[in-house]
Amino acid sequence: MAPPQTTAPAATACPSLLQHRFERLQDEKPQSLCQYAGQVVLVVNTASFCGFTRQYEGLEALYTRYQGRGLVVLGFPSNDFGRQEPGNNQAIADFCENTFGVKFPMFSKTTVVGRDANPLYRQLATRTGQTPQWNFHKYLIARDGQTVRSFGSAVEPENPDLVRAIERFLSTKL
Repeated sequence: MAPPQTTAPAATACPSLLQHRFERLQDEKPQSLCQYAGQVVLVVNTASFCGFTRQYEGLEALYTRYQGRGLVVLGFPSNDFGRQEPGNNQAIADFCENTFGVKFPMFSKTTVVGRDANPLYRQLATRTGQTPQWNFHKYLIARDGQTVRSFGSAVEPENPDLVRAIERFLSTKL
């Protein structure tokens, strides 16, 4: 008698929203966002010299608290608002790690608004009808890679509405 056939679960298909590659902040090695397919993804445009920069602490706390349940926070440094991210990638990486202990994935400095906005941010703006108006704008992407919610810069990572949305998205299985 032949042993029963076992099949591995199918890999989560990569939704179009995540079909992008960006260089990792620390070493500028290209990374596919498809590695986050099936997870709840919080995308944030960041800056080192902004009144909202302290949100790094809360973003790291969210990442630590919910990572085991499938949340990933993705940081995209940008100099689009008030020239509050003037440094190069290494300076930004050092600042994030040394000042706030950031462990969540961060990507190379990019543009998030206007004609030159990176393709992920263009898609997020199209899906939600909202573009970042300042640093630390947040987009929350559900596990299905289709449902997206937008949260303005003033919405702190600990904000009950954001936390409830994260928990709701985490409780939804594919």
